[in-house]
Amino acid sequence: MSEHRVELGQGTGPLRGVKVVEIAGIGPGPHACMILADLGADVIRVERPGGQPLAGGPTMLLNRGRPSVALDLKNPEARAVVLDLVKDADVLVEGMRPGVTERLGLGPDDCHAVNPRLVYGRMTGWGQDGPLAQSAGHDMNYIAITGALFGLGQDKARPHFPANLVGDFGGGSTYLVIGILAALLESRISSEGQVVDAAIVDGTAHLNAMTNAFANAGGYREERAANLLDGGVPFYDVYETSDGRHLSVGSLEPQFFDALVTTLGVKETCPGQADLDRYDEMRAVFTETFRSRTQAEWIEVFEGTDACVAGIVPISEAVEHPHLVARGTFVVKDDMPQPAPAPRFSRTEPSLTLPPSSPGEHTRAALEAWGVADVDGLLERGVAVQA
Repeated sequence: MSEHRVELGQGTGPLRGVKVVEIAGIGPGPHACMILADLGADVIRVERPGGQPLAGGPTMLLNRGRPSVALDLKNPEARAVVLDLVKDADVLVEGMRPGVTERLGLGPDDCHAVNPRLVYGRMTGWGQDGPLAQSAGHDMNYIAITGALFGLGQDKARPHFPANLVGDFGGGSTYLVIGILAALLESRISSEGQVVDAAIVDGTAHLNAMTNAFANAGGYREERAANLLDGGVPFYDVYETSDGRHLSVGSLEPQFFDALVTTLGVKETCPGQADLDRYDEMRAVFTETFRSRTQAEWIEVFEGTDACVAGIVPISEAVEHPHLVARGTFVVKDDMPQPAPAPRFSRTEPSLTLPPSSPGEHTRAALEAWGVADVDGLLERGVAVQA
């Protein structure tokens, strides 16, 4: 694979000029660093030679926007290279089990010794402490103990997990980025760095604050498909169309409910929104009516209304949805459809730079761009590896 040119300051977003060292992991850590790179930060991804399982390659979008450097971190010279990178960095991100970077000589104390202003971001599932801190786990395990997974899905017999969106990326990478940005702001004032302990269990519990609020107010039943937002009411649910596809219906407010039943043509026969005892009858009316037309037909009927009805489409169709096309929500770059950077900014608009890379694809170019000395010697001695 040809080596892409690597230069600092290629990003155009609001984080341009922020330098980040990423100790490569999988899942939420790379997603967080993708966000930082999308927003303009200069991120250098440090990987083990040959990469690691599930880390992806040239099609793994989570690895876009930053060069890949292969270093043997068990080699003391490689650790010295990372600390050399850290000297001029603003942020370090790692997603290893608690204590691993300390054993490598790259823990917070080691890094703060060479750069006291460094924001040291740590991404784990269970957190840096607690009884489960040293245990393995994955997304569904983390969201399981927070109470979030228990209520997911409309199947009363068992919960259903939404891939790894809620834990890894909702409670994980999102909160890591929030923590890093907050710590960066504070460091500009104090001139001191700190450690950001981003645990998926903490972030997921925080995401679920509204459910806690409902429970505290006595307005939440601990069962699936029994509450306002989990399919317990017929006007906030999913319905099948005549072609076996589905529509999302979220007509919560009275004016939106009125738009729903009016557009469906059932206003005179459908029970009222506040008539709780007739919700089964209302659901039957909606089910029968939605099954009378195809998804495309219903989308055309509801387009432009306030009924809060939208077609449920697979990702292959999402990239072509007229609204998302108009906004540029997805872009095609390097022959790959992919989400554009988010959110939007009025002045410092983000842009995509490097495509996803293979482990070590940019070792020489990136180390030279970051000012590391004797790159040729590092490569000759096997400390660094150029793919």
